[in-house]
Amino acid sequence: MTTGVLTHMFMFEKPLGMVDTLPNLYEVKKKTRNEMTTEIEGWGFEFIETPTLEYYETVGVQSAILDQQLFKLLDQQGHTLVLRPDMTAPIARVAASKLFNNLYPQRLAYSANVFRAQQHEGGRPAEFEQVGVELIGDGTSSADAEVIALMVSVLKKAGLNNFKIAIGHIGYANALFKEVLGNQERADVLRRFLYEKNYVGYREHVKSLPLSSIDKERLFTLLTLRGGIEKVNEAKELVTSQEALSSLEEISQIWSALEAYQVTDYLKLDLNIVSHMSYYTGVLFEVYADNVGFPIGNGGRYDHLFEKFNRAAPATGFGLHLDRLIEALNVTEEATLQCVIYSQERRAEAIIFATELRQSNKRVVMQDITGIKDVDAYTKKFEEVSYFIGSRKEEL
Repeated sequence: MTTGVLTHMFMFEKPLGMVDTLPNLYEVKKKTRNEMTTEIEGWGFEFIETPTLEYYETVGVQSAILDQQLFKLLDQQGHTLVLRPDMTAPIARVAASKLFNNLYPQRLAYSANVFRAQQHEGGRPAEFEQVGVELIGDGTSSADAEVIALMVSVLKKAGLNNFKIAIGHIGYANALFKEVLGNQERADVLRRFLYEKNYVGYREHVKSLPLSSIDKERLFTLLTLRGGIEKVNEAKELVTSQEALSSLEEISQIWSALEAYQVTDYLKLDLNIVSHMSYYTGVLFEVYADNVGFPIGNGGRYDHLFEKFNRAAPATGFGLHLDRLIEALNVTEEATLQCVIYSQERRAEAIIFATELRQSNKRVVMQDITGIKDVDAYTKKFEEVSYFIGSRKEEL
């Protein structure tokens, strides 16, 4: 196949999972992003930016994103780089180096694109924007409650009202599986079913295991541990280990703090939540909204990630998927534009007029009339049109 034919084939195509953002959607994203970041700043979090490219051996390895999902390339020195696959690991790198001064806690925030390669399109983008926060250096349940309450506040500020945050704990299912199965490999199989939310497969697999009917029932009952905070009492009946009981106590403390924030109407307990992100160590949470088949955000506690950067510190945070949030909001934004159409002999007058409008925070297009093929068709997209043509000014 010739180069010319290949060029023609890819002329209008995009790499797998990449998307274009057209003007109307861009307006919606900008407005929503501004609402979100303003609310986050109001809670005292400070925004930072990190490079799009990071070293594979540090941020790439510590990101907990599957290796096959990393975009890799080599720099001129032969070092392997990655397009950042998440923001938690890059922020951990910065907080453990340039911002490290032992004056914890730190409250950091970000709004940035991340990159994860996709094998199949399947509606999953390979590049998407996250808005989120990291609260570093505070290991208390108050810190977990703060980031969850902030997430509620950010979503409401963005205009979303119908959503639920499912709260679980990575330690509970791990401890239950350890008690019942006593084998990490067998536990990983069940954990994978939970991660994929394949509850039918989970049940069928449990049925096939060489366990007593009592132990099988314990594993089946795990699937029912969803609802209000009262489900914690049912969860306690399934376990005996201190690890499992401690995880339930943590959730109860966080829930109590969230009652003080008056956000529990947006919460539900879900002890089935697991994560593919290996650095999570405690509470986990996911956000669901109407009309969106995937979580629009997630977060949790990750107390060991900073050890990878030789700066041990507890941490918790969340990330919101901006495009999925926009989908849940189901809004469109038409840019409010005005147009000044002018002839060349009245250009100076038109410039003065347009400048005055812009000083009043109007968005103004200036257009030479000789550059328009069809004036009627062109002007339909503008809210107002002013004309400076010929020897006198007319306005529509």
